[in-house]
Amino acid sequence: MVDNKLDDIKIVKGSSDIFADLGVELDAKDRLKIDIARSISIVIEQKKFTQKEVAAILNTDQAKISNITRGRLEGFTVDRLVNYLIELGINIDVKLTESRDRRGNLTVRTPVAA
Repeated sequence: MVDNKLDDIKIVKGSSDIFADLGVELDAKDRLKIDIARSISIVIEQKKFTQKEVAAILNTDQAKISNITRGRLEGFTVDRLVNYLIELGINIDVKLTESRDRRGNLTVRTPVAA
């Protein structure tokens, strides 16, 4: 008889928020940085840029582009990442609405990431 350890594994369907699924709490600024970095990575992939080419466009070094594409965002501000998107030819549209809750919410809709 073969002992099948797979029978002991429980599979749970995740939500659309991997960070919440992993118990990681992010503030709105961190979520925004992650969404912008994801969009930058997608632009790089869609335009078939190398990290070196992107670094030249953004007047930075390749190591910083590597950090962005790997989600290592500690040294980046939202402002800097937004400017990178603009320099890569991405339009940014900001829409502000009143929240029904006590606190507002941040939602990023990225057709670039579609």
